Amino acid sequence: MTVRGVRGATTADENSRSAILNATSELLKEIVDRNDISVDDIASVLFTTTADLNAEFPAAAAREIGWENVALMCGHEMSVPDAQERCIRVMLLINTRKSAKDIENVYLRDAIGLRDRPTN
Repeated sequence: MTVRGVRGATTADENSRSAILNATSELLKEIVDRNDISVDDIASVLFTTTADLNAEFPAAAAREIGWENVALMCGHEMSVPDAQERCIRVMLLINTRKSAKDIENVYLRDAIGLRDRPTN
């Protein structure tokens, strides 16, 4: 098996505990479904939020859906001008036999456009 990264992002409707947990849970479930990931294959997860989201740790959503033995870490995203607001990003490191090209990164809600954002 190889360790691969799976990326994802979504947005919360507001800076509230319930909005952050709902958006994060939806994103995690979609990543797992689209990539056929077993919780036992998840090595670790890094969550970031934009600075305008601080009402709850996104990792709490992972615990709520049963990810009790997965290493989780939260942080804030870099402050970049014109960046997506109320954004939750995630990177799962998973043990898998899939090739990198077979991994499906998941972008939901207002974060859908992040894949198309030009970089310099």
